[in-house]
Amino acid sequence: MKLKLPPAVVLVLFALLMFFCAKVLPFGYFNFLRQTYLIYFLLGLSLCIGFLAVIQFYKEKTTVDPMKPDKVSNLVTNGLYKYSRNPMYLAMLFLLVGFGLWLGNAFNSLLIAGFVHYMNKFQIFPEEEILQNHFGKAYKMYCSKVRRWF
Repeated sequence: MKLKLPPAVVLVLFALLMFFCAKVLPFGYFNFLRQTYLIYFLLGLSLCIGFLAVIQFYKEKTTVDPMKPDKVSNLVTNGLYKYSRNPMYLAMLFLLVGFGLWLGNAFNSLLIAGFVHYMNKFQIFPEEEILQNHFGKAYKMYCSKVRRWF
């Protein structure tokens, strides 16, 4: 299965769909106490996770280009990667959740679930297949210890 779109483009497309959904649907709006604090927390968490994940790839001298996972030179399993196999995509997910909270429309949760499904099917599964072929047993053992998202 070929990778279709860069993950950053997928993120922007889903964010635009969420914005459109929030503007068009006349129902499904919510607001709760401390919502703004949760939005800021998710934004900060997203930025920290994304930044640290990219730094770890650079330290290991391996590619961060999600469209060319076959160019990977090292299997990164330390730091954030001890807890999530895909912290960069997790950072994107937290960003979308924060954006959805900011928009305040409950139907955006469906689009967030769609983002996770899309990323699994068209980005993560193809990457995992390439990594399995490239690193063999080491990658299989890593997958048995660390979850895909959380």
